Amino acid sequence: MKLMKLSVLFMTFILAAQVYGQKHSSTPPEVSPMPMKPEMTEIWEPEVRVVTPGKKLGDPPSDAIILFDGSNLDQWVSQKDPSKPAPWKIVDNDHFEVVPGSGGISTKMKFGDCQFHIEFSAPDKVEGESQGRGNSGVFFQNRYELQILDSYNNRTYRNGQAGSIYKDHAPLVNAMRSPLEWNTYDVIYRAPRFKENGELDTKATITVLHNGVLIQNNVDINGITYYIGLHNYPEAHGEDVISLQDHGNKTQFRNIWIRRL
Repeated sequence: MKLMKLSVLFMTFILAAQVYGQKHSSTPPEVSPMPMKPEMTEIWEPEVRVVTPGKKLGDPPSDAIILFDGSNLDQWVSQKDPSKPAPWKIVDNDHFEVVPGSGGISTKMKFGDCQFHIEFSAPDKVEGESQGRGNSGVFFQNRYELQILDSYNNRTYRNGQAGSIYKDHAPLVNAMRSPLEWNTYDVIYRAPRFKENGELDTKATITVLHNGVLIQNNVDINGITYYIGLHNYPEAHGEDVISLQDHGNKTQFRNIWIRRL
């Protein structure tokens, strides 16, 4: 009987110690998370900046820099001699055309990341074939070429046709209109990034819609455009001009604008 009383007393002591330990434990008790409310995931500031879109598709939005509206080439200079005005010809206060042999033209301003819009057409009179028809090009940062060519019923190498990143990426499809119609390029361009020591960090990327059709889908540009040899990034650089190429064809341009991104 005495042993039984001692056992009961001992068990009572053990249980009391466990209860005391639980009440005075350093581990905090689990707390149920606060229920989410709709306003907890709403971001109000800063307010999104307002940009007024153009009245119709292809018109520049309110924050665009107008590079050509039909009236003059004041935003452009000669690529051969940037101290001289652009030598190309304005036609009917509507568009301008390449003057073959005069050299390319470049913007006065320099750009990096951008949204870019341009409209172009081949010469009205169809002449030549392959790379000899309506050939020109848009060079971003004066280095990376988006090919302009009359690729309407005109076979050439696929990474040199209209919409290609010249000798780098062929377009996904050929969306070219006939030579008597105007074409549009709408471009999202992201400039390459370089490390402090001048080494390449990330390549340039480009997305292109040709007449509203996606033809380059955020592709990496593998370097400076070369006619011969593999493309590469030989040196670090910052913002630079946008250039249009004189390739010996009377290619025509109109409605050019750009937005910095």
